[in-house]
This record gives sequence, C-alpha cells and structure tokens, in this order.
Amino acid sequence: MKARAKEWLMPFFSGFWGRLRRRGGNMSLADITFINMCKDILENGTSTEGEKVRPKWPDGTPAYTIKKFGVVNRYDLSKEFPILTLRRTALKSATDEMLWIWQKKSNNIHDLHSHIWDEWADEDGSIGKAYGYQLGVKHQYKEGMMDQVDRVLYDLKHNPFSRRILTNIYVHQDLHEMNLYPCAYSMTFNVTQKKGERRLTLNAILNQRSQDVLAANNWNVVQYAVLVHMIAQVCDMNVGELVHVIADAHIYDRHIPIIKELIERTPYPAPKFWLNPEVKDFYQFTRNDVRVDDYVTGEQIRDIPIAI
Repeated sequence: MKARAKEWLMPFFSGFWGRLRRRGGNMSLADITFINMCKDILENGTSTEGEKVRPKWPDGTPAYTIKKFGVVNRYDLSKEFPILTLRRTALKSATDEMLWIWQKKSNNIHDLHSHIWDEWADEDGSIGKAYGYQLGVKHQYKEGMMDQVDRVLYDLKHNPFSRRILTNIYVHQDLHEMNLYPCAYSMTFNVTQKKGERRLTLNAILNQRSQDVLAANNWNVVQYAVLVHMIAQVCDMNVGELVHVIADAHIYDRHIPIIKELIERTPYPAPKFWLNPEVKDFYQFTRNDVRVDDYVTGEQIRDIPIAI
C-alpha cells in the first residue's frame, strides 16, 4: 500500500501549489493541515496488512490501515474555524453529538438526532458506560459533588490558571461495560493571558487514542472547536488554540482511493463561524446556536465504507 501511495503523491504535490496560486493563495488552514497529515501518513506511515486487527468491513474482511503514530495538529481558533472546505462537514450534526456527550451526558442513541451510533447500541439504545455516561458520574471534591463537566466549568470560573482542569472518560474499571472504547478520551483546558488584553484566552488539548482519518478527523476537530468556543463564551474568555493529539492516526485500505481524490481538490477560504452570543449558560446551547457563513466546499463524498 505504501509504495502505491508514493506513486501518485509525487505528481499531486508538484501541481498542488500551482492550483493554489491560481486561487490567489487564500485557503483554509484546516485544509492545509489535513492535506499535510494525509500525505505524511501515506508517505511515512506503516501498514497493518496481514496483522491481527479488530476492525472488519461489513463483508467480514479484515480492515487494514496505513497508520502514523503520534500525530499532533494545532488549530488557532482565534484566526479561523477549522472546518474542511475540501468536502462539507455537517456542523450541526457534529455539534449535536458533542452536546449529547458533554451537555446531556447521555449514553443512549435516542437522545441523538443522527444514527451514527446505531451500530454500537443495544436493543434499548444504550452504548453502555461510555462517553456521556462517564462525564455524568459525580465525584467528591473539596467544593462538593460534581461531574467532570461541572468541575471544568467551576475551575475555569473560579481558578482559571489551574493546571488541573481536565476530563478523562477512559475508565478502566468500566471498559467491560462499554460497547465501544472511547476514541477521543480526554480534554485538558489551559488558560493564558496575552499581553495588554483584559480577557483571558482558553486553550485546549484533545487526546485521542485512535482515529479513522477519512471518516472522523474533521468531524472531531469541528466538535471540539465548537466546545472550546462555547466554554470560552460562558466563561467570558477569548478562544485560543485547540491542539489535537492522535496516538494512532490511520487511513483504512478501502479509503485510500477516496483520500487520494479528496486531497487533490483545491481548498476554498475558511468560512466565518457564528455562535449565538445570547447564550451564557453552557447547558442552554443547542445545535441551532452554531452556524458557518460563506461556507463553500467541494462535492460531498457519500457512502464511505465504515470499518466496525
């Protein structure tokens, strides 16, 4: 797989910058990050072909990958909203899933507007003690009983320069009761203050153990960019950086031709992000409180095969 990838990457990148210059050099930084990441995985990643792997395609065939260890992408949310223009990312659906986990703290698919979790739900709609369930568990602190989300909000409002503001939903004692182990499992929040500015700046690190680059990369980036915007707003802060750390960033074998076509496209300028300024309580946000204006994209890719 790796040799085949290199064959078509060379002519693509020789012509990419020419296409960019013809568009005037104005393009989404998120697209540049995505293209460079895919190039790096395909050129320098390692293959799992022939190894023992858990995921399978719907026809039962093992789902092999080209993978890269330790991918780190940085997004400056103060400069642009990191949504791809190479193809459309469904902002409201991504936001809905994020709020399902972080706001509703739910583990039941009946609380979602989409069907992306149907494969992992039982007959009652539960995905087990995963994701939102873990964020809703209350813990004893000196200040009283709080769940992880409320703890984050409390610390950002009362002790913003703490270096202990984080969540973690990869709880080993409950893994056997999770229908899918968490992929994006931890958020660490860190506050800075730029010289000459009164308002503080909210930054965050998203840690992810594993990511299907084609199906989920920008989806997750968009979700957690929205989360940082929402929490910054209710805490009266500016948005700063979102750093995305992926332990195993992989492209599935059946996704390689799709990735090839996708990163051959020329990106468009980043759209403008809008968050309802009237909402001051995190628990009052809905998926309809977010919007991207002037969002021009390449053609949508449909019927992407998903390994399960």
